[in-house]
Amino acid sequence: MQVERRTIREPLGDRVFMTILYILMTLVTLAVLYPLIYIVSSSFSSPSAVSSGQVWLWPVDPSIDGYRTVFRNDQVLTGYMNSAFYAIVGTAISVTLTVMIAYPLSKKTFYGRGPIMMFITFTMLFTGGLIPTYMVVKALGLIDTRWALLLPNAIFVWQVIIARTFFQASIPQELNEAAEIDGCSDLKFISSVIIPLSKPILAVLALVYAVAQWNAYFDALIYLKSQSLFPLQLILRSILIMGNATGTIDASEMARRTELVNLMKYSLIVVASLPVIAIYPFVQRYFVQGMLIGSVKG
Repeated sequence: MQVERRTIREPLGDRVFMTILYILMTLVTLAVLYPLIYIVSSSFSSPSAVSSGQVWLWPVDPSIDGYRTVFRNDQVLTGYMNSAFYAIVGTAISVTLTVMIAYPLSKKTFYGRGPIMMFITFTMLFTGGLIPTYMVVKALGLIDTRWALLLPNAIFVWQVIIARTFFQASIPQELNEAAEIDGCSDLKFISSVIIPLSKPILAVLALVYAVAQWNAYFDALIYLKSQSLFPLQLILRSILIMGNATGTIDASEMARRTELVNLMKYSLIVVASLPVIAIYPFVQRYFVQGMLIGSVKG
């Protein structure tokens, strides 16, 4: 005896709603993807095609002149190495300091955590401003040093709040008490228990700080004078805004220089964005998990 299978049809209103939703999501996806495709296609097109606006979707007269010009510039390679240093070392410093602040504040037995948290949160709303900050950095002897880009903005208060909430929600107080009974010190507990259990939030912190360090240029513009210390973003600013493309372009070839600078804008965007795009897939699952856990603020 065969049993007749019946499918429950969705109401007309639900089907219309889902159709509209799919259309809107498709339009949003295209709006996000098209600029990315356009930038990549332009970076692989010829200078004349980019300047004349012939590129719409696919590369026109495929060429790697933009990338060849970018990597011929020694300043770009120096800026790449400097940005990598600032991103790696700055992220390590920022994540360490954030965990050192957030974990004690997550413990209910920590004396004075309320006033300390209020003081930290106060800095999100009110700051001393650029001139007082510059005077502090100068008084500490950090002007024209790498530390000027690593220490002044080493901690983001919002990341401290997210990390504190994660520790409160994910690390049971009983676990800490059991470790204390076994004679485990606080540093040992953090290194052996907290860190292994906190991979999601550490991935979130590392990605946020790394992206911020990689894209930062204003602090370098204010505090650095030596070109050997300039990060990549400041080098790109010099190339694009000041027109300092390469020393190999003769001044009389103004038309070709203009075309090449227009092409380099797209090539530089791809070059500057590639490291962050390459890192994200490796931390995506931790990133999503950490953001969901830390999304409820306590």
